[in-house]
Amino acid sequence: MDEPDTAVFGGHASNLSTGELLRRYRQVRRASLEICRPLETEDHVVQTMPEVSPPKWHLAHTSWFFETFLLRPALPGYRVFEPGFEYLFNSYYNAVGRQFPRPRRGLLARPTVATVLDYRAHVDAAMERLLADLDTNRRPDLGQIAELGLHHEQQHQELLYTDIKHIFSVNPLAPAYAPGLPASPAGDPPATGWVEHPGGVVTIGHLDQGFAFDNELPAHRRILGPFALARRPVSNREFLAFIEDGGYDRAGLWLSDGWARRQREGWQSPLHWRREDGEWLEFTLGGLRPLDLDAPVCHVGYYEADAYAAWAGARLPREEEWETFARTVPVAGNLAASGRLQPAAAPDATATSAPVQLFGDVWEWTASPYAPYPGYRGAGGAFGEYNGKFMCNQMVLRGGSCATPEGHVRPTYRNFFYPHDRWQFSGLRLAKDL
Repeated sequence: MDEPDTAVFGGHASNLSTGELLRRYRQVRRASLEICRPLETEDHVVQTMPEVSPPKWHLAHTSWFFETFLLRPALPGYRVFEPGFEYLFNSYYNAVGRQFPRPRRGLLARPTVATVLDYRAHVDAAMERLLADLDTNRRPDLGQIAELGLHHEQQHQELLYTDIKHIFSVNPLAPAYAPGLPASPAGDPPATGWVEHPGGVVTIGHLDQGFAFDNELPAHRRILGPFALARRPVSNREFLAFIEDGGYDRAGLWLSDGWARRQREGWQSPLHWRREDGEWLEFTLGGLRPLDLDAPVCHVGYYEADAYAAWAGARLPREEEWETFARTVPVAGNLAASGRLQPAAAPDATATSAPVQLFGDVWEWTASPYAPYPGYRGAGGAFGEYNGKFMCNQMVLRGGSCATPEGHVRPTYRNFFYPHDRWQFSGLRLAKDL
């Protein structure tokens, strides 16, 4: 395997001490197990569509990452837990070797969940030895890879929540992953409105020495025209008005590919919405609940978001517009640490003139294709496959969601999915030209 290129780590050595890396490692790995704690053994092996991976696979793949990129090349005397796991739990790294087909992960009854947990314990024990004696001065790349592995596992923690939700949603019994999840806080959300920006030359992309993925680099300048960003994301109540006005049946609102997909898959509402006895319900990680009309609409794809924007006489923001506002507010919101695991109505915002809910609640679709920044240089070897090879046919989302781990999101973070993807906690915010 080629030596890693620092570009994938944000172009800098890890600024975490070895003690901090070890503490963070323990915290992140424990969090993945906590997410799966409410599951029964049978829940761990279900795959409801090609994009959804069984929870067992996530637990194994994140361990495979540390074993493959740190333990095997860097820990003397390390014993591979099971040689066949290199094939079973390699996601998409062609530089490492072949991969078991993604759509067939749900067919893997073996290894058992117990064996996967033993695998995690085996990797964790070895990582404890490696990180306790890590000389980042001699091998700065090891600290970089360890930090990347932690952020990689946090990405899979959010995927665990979204995949578990989809797995439970197709069950006719509508089981609840966490029956005691709190309801949305009471109160009226702020009225919809606009926050204006005069435009001009702005800097976009990662600037400081903290961790960043290579797709956030390099920092560069963009020219913005005058524009306005909606004060908050679009709510369920507002999206329901789009539905009741025939939004899903009006071809003129839709992009051609989106209309074809809507017809083929029969979309009539966001994913996880259900209409029973004249009442709108939403399937949540807390089970089936009445639709919270004031919460941000969730589980819509880019095609639906774009159609709604056209219906509303607006557009989706470009990612540089979104980032320009996001740099001015704290990175805080309804993230996974809140324990709500569901978007919540916007808080009172009378004391601020900035947009609210830029972080947490829902990932916000932008109008920007997922493409390299000017001057982008991907990493070499296997790490070059982490982000760069996906820079085609996908759209950028910003801001994090109610399932995003604390400390994992920042103003420059670029998430990306295909425009038809709806199983993620994705919503939208409007923009317009001035």
